[in-house]
Amino acid sequence: MPDSAAPQVSQFNWRLETWFKEIPKEQIALLKVHFEELNKSMKTSTLVTVKSLAMADGLHYADCILAFAAVFSDNSNIDVIYDLGSGAGFPGLVGAAIYPKVKFILVETDKRSIEHLTQCVSSMGLKNVEILNQSFDSLPANSIKYGITRGVTTISKMILATRKSVSVGGVLYHMKAENWGMEVADIPTQLCSVWSPGLVKEYRLPIGEVRFAIVKTDKIS
Repeated sequence: MPDSAAPQVSQFNWRLETWFKEIPKEQIALLKVHFEELNKSMKTSTLVTVKSLAMADGLHYADCILAFAAVFSDNSNIDVIYDLGSGAGFPGLVGAAIYPKVKFILVETDKRSIEHLTQCVSSMGLKNVEILNQSFDSLPANSIKYGITRGVTTISKMILATRKSVSVGGVLYHMKAENWGMEVADIPTQLCSVWSPGLVKEYRLPIGEVRFAIVKTDKIS
């Protein structure tokens, strides 16, 4: 991808301070550092679409901020959470910047993404992040109590892939678009005896009219 394909940070309309006045400026600044690193990585790797990068504050960062607000409102006891398929760092690195007392474990198989995540953690100075270069199904049994995933696969495929690694009583949070109900309806009956799905919250981004949602699956057996 040519260097000119990604928007220059200096020309980017960064609106998070306006949208999220309750978040300390120091934490918003960390997200800006992440975007700078993402902008650099996009010169050699397609971690997000170029079109979405031009509106990253609304499409990516605001989405993750709103999603984590819903997650931690649903369960304020979360102290460790896995980001399954972290990719460019959405949502894990956004969460790690805003919730420094929570440990975020980023799970990713793509080596280019691992390099990007590692560089971001260093540049952002994050002390609450661990990066694992492995697949979901290779994680130790019962190692996950809380997890979150964004844009990786369907709910059915995710809970099937993590059926051994998520402990009984554990919860996976799925960041989904407005068609989330169809994914829940498509969960096979046999998986419903193990997982209990439910809507946590629907929300809109600061830009656009599309509704997004946090859906959770509780592992009940």
